[in-house]
Amino acid sequence: MIRLTGIERTFIVGEEEVHALRSVNLEIAQGEYLSIMGPSGSGKSTLLNVIGLLDRPSAGTYDLDRRDVTGLSDDELARARREKIGFVFQFFHLVPRLTAAQNIELPMVFAGIDPAARRPRLDRLLAEYGLEDRARHRPDQLSGGQCQRVAIARAMAMNPSVILADEPTGNLDRHTGQDVMAVLERVHHNGGTVLLVTHDPEIGSRARRRLRMIDGAIVSDSNC
Repeated sequence: MIRLTGIERTFIVGEEEVHALRSVNLEIAQGEYLSIMGPSGSGKSTLLNVIGLLDRPSAGTYDLDRRDVTGLSDDELARARREKIGFVFQFFHLVPRLTAAQNIELPMVFAGIDPAARRPRLDRLLAEYGLEDRARHRPDQLSGGQCQRVAIARAMAMNPSVILADEPTGNLDRHTGQDVMAVLERVHHNGGTVLLVTHDPEIGSRARRRLRMIDGAIVSDSNC
């Protein structure tokens, strides 16, 4: 499903060349649950951004669902992101002026899905993530855990092949974080592919497969 071969990502900071990713080779099969751990600056989020088609590698190739996406145009990348990838972030990134229901519906609106077809999918997502009684609430009227559930429901709106979660519990208390992890793990149990970046060893250890990164390179890849 995902195959990275010789992926490099470099940035120029002042007169210095910074290697954010170094010769990354990685294969991820459909339905895997994988955590990416390592110290700050180790390349975890950069790797997630490359996999999520938010950033382009400086070298190497990336195959997504047996298609080389390395050289796609910006419009083609946007289409692939919309159709295949769902994102969950630490700070939710919900649109403040929209209700929970409108935030969840947003990817379907951008995809041009007819309102009559959006409604049953939206109702199913609200029910599945326990948000039916919060559908008309804006983000500032929701708890952190509720905001993250809205974000996960939004990520699932287009039935993506993979969910990428970048520190999804980092802005939550431990109890709420456990609830959010249970929601993400339900996505995996239902056949979804979940990639999780975290600084928390307890959260990372819940994944069946665990990567550790240091200085832009994968230094360990283990299965529990």
